[in-house]
Amino acid sequence: MRFDWRELAGAVADVGVLVPIAVALIVKNGLSPTAVLLPAGLLYLVAAFAYRLPVPVQPLKALGAIAIAKGLGADEIAAAALIMGVIFVVIGQTGLIDLASRAFPRVLIRGVQLTVGLLLLKIAWKLVTDPPKGFADYAVPAEWAIPLGASVLLLALSLRRFPVALALVGVGAGVMVVLAAGKGSFGPSEIVTPSLHLHTFATAFTVLVVAQLPLTFANSCLATTDAARTYFGAQARAVTPGRLATTLGVANLFSGTISGMPVCHGAGGMTAHKAFGARTGGAPLVMGVALVALAVAAGSGLAAVLAAFPLPVLAGLLATAGVLHIALLRDLRRWWEWALALLVGVLGFELNLSIALGVGLALWWAVRAILRLREALGRKAATLG
Repeated sequence: MRFDWRELAGAVADVGVLVPIAVALIVKNGLSPTAVLLPAGLLYLVAAFAYRLPVPVQPLKALGAIAIAKGLGADEIAAAALIMGVIFVVIGQTGLIDLASRAFPRVLIRGVQLTVGLLLLKIAWKLVTDPPKGFADYAVPAEWAIPLGASVLLLALSLRRFPVALALVGVGAGVMVVLAAGKGSFGPSEIVTPSLHLHTFATAFTVLVVAQLPLTFANSCLATTDAARTYFGAQARAVTPGRLATTLGVANLFSGTISGMPVCHGAGGMTAHKAFGARTGGAPLVMGVALVALAVAAGSGLAAVLAAFPLPVLAGLLATAGVLHIALLRDLRRWWEWALALLVGVLGFELNLSIALGVGLALWWAVRAILRLREALGRKAATLG
């Protein structure tokens, strides 16, 4: 593991997704700050030693967004985490997800990565134009937030060979400390076990899990595996869909038992970590230690402090990850590969990832059948000639 400045910069590069969702779940949904950060921190520690690469940890984005929008309580979120945990531990340990992954060609994975890149850009835009309610007391007006976020994006893209993410997060943390001076407190926040009933599980499954499943399957497992192998080659041999499903599944079982934040891995997060310098398990180890320390030592006052982190910095880092993640499509060569990846990406972004993958698979096999037919006809014509 490496612990130089670039590795540290890469470690903090993915906070743009974690902080806004974590704050919203704490402020609007009533989750314990310690229970929110602890599953993410522990999964980062597991990732550091299990994969030895900057495998990211993120909140379950679709699940979190729906829970925040509908104002669901800690019990429904905990039930959803437990359901996700059981599903992904089972498909990870039985090898079902590794078997299913063979049906998905790289062009479809690129389409999924395009969807994720567009979603990251959308979240970044909303952070500066429509800040989450938890950040309302410190929100910068849009006429200032947009150019500030764009400046962070330009700096991050042009200087990413240097530890620019570490500098930007450091500046943001300094602003946060000044704005929230005197509002923090020491010690963990209270952790409670959820009150679960059949109705709670039914609500969690229909409202939260159904929307999250295709994104976790495609992005957290398949696309993260592909991104790891694209970036790190043979070093990523330990990163497989089955192992990723297992680690995130176990983490969600733990999260559900303490009414915490559901978590996952994510290809966009890997792009963020790698783009800003992370190359080893040092980055997730640093993040894991930091999140666990915050959860245990300062959880009781964390909501007020995190809400003061400047959103333009988070938005700029998030947008940088989105742009660089979309750039993964550059290895596509044929026109129909580009067309298919773009179709899957746009459908997944505008409609639903399940629909996008279904359409993409149907078109992929249709194109393969046409190409094979053309080859067969060409060979037949050559033989007759």
